[in-house]
Amino acid sequence: MSFHLVVGNGPAGAATAEHLAAAGHRVRVVSRSDQPPRPGIEHVRLDATETAALTAVAAGASAVINCASPPYHRWPQEWPVLASSVLAAAEASGAVLVILGNLYGYGPVDGAFTEDLPLAADGPKGRTRAAVWSQAWEAHQRGRVRMTEARSSDFFGPGVTDGGHLAGRVMPQLFQGKTIRGMGDPDAAHSWTYLPDVARTLARLAQEEQAWGRPWHVPTAPALSARAMIGKLAAQAGVAVPPLRPVPAAVLRVGSVTSPLLRELREVRYQFDRPFVVDSSAYSARFGEGPTPLDDQIQTTAAWWRQRVGLPTAG
Repeated sequence: MSFHLVVGNGPAGAATAEHLAAAGHRVRVVSRSDQPPRPGIEHVRLDATETAALTAVAAGASAVINCASPPYHRWPQEWPVLASSVLAAAEASGAVLVILGNLYGYGPVDGAFTEDLPLAADGPKGRTRAAVWSQAWEAHQRGRVRMTEARSSDFFGPGVTDGGHLAGRVMPQLFQGKTIRGMGDPDAAHSWTYLPDVARTLARLAQEEQAWGRPWHVPTAPALSARAMIGKLAAQAGVAVPPLRPVPAAVLRVGSVTSPLLRELREVRYQFDRPFVVDSSAYSARFGEGPTPLDDQIQTTAAWWRQRVGLPTAG
């Protein structure tokens, strides 16, 4: 087995590190904060924008997997520095660079997202994500590094506590029976990517030479609306389906005056006002792996949240 460096210890980084360690790989995780010990995982407290230090801890790695992300409202300012540092560390170590990406770079599209679409976003966050991909891909084309990117839709699942879609804002309210306020049209089709599938895909891409030099969409179940997903989660959790209401556009406008997060969400309203559907068939066709069955996703996520909020397992 080989040595993998995971940059970032958020939900995706933590899940990826645990997946790799369970497979017998030597795993080192870099993040800015101290972390409790985990079996088979070494943690290094380090700012990943410090290129020399990151390069030192990446020495000997077969893969550098970048799951780090700056604060949402600071992407244009901080992503270029972070991405350049991780790219330099991968290049110096000779490791494969695997980037956890998303769908922002495409911008609004008609129909499903596929990997052959141009990165045509015109908002600052979308352009920033497109630039991160382009920088690494150009280095790959010049033979400086081997790289690939796993692009995910909004992810959910055990360990995902931040964000409002199916995580930190929604799940506690679901168990409390409170009205859930969401972005956009709650009945628009939307793709939700299961966090364990993100981790599995990142680990697989690091090993597969045929994957390098192009992006891949993480295997994702068929799109369902926010209303349908919340209904499934409530049924599995054994609680009543709470009322679901969209946040009025006027409230978002007023709130964005004082909230940097709400201000940034204006750029991506299209992701919730209309169908937002990812096509991950290319990955499944090439590697023979689809998403975790949706019923299993729902069951595991609901059980994890019941434990987190202090309720006994349903059933």
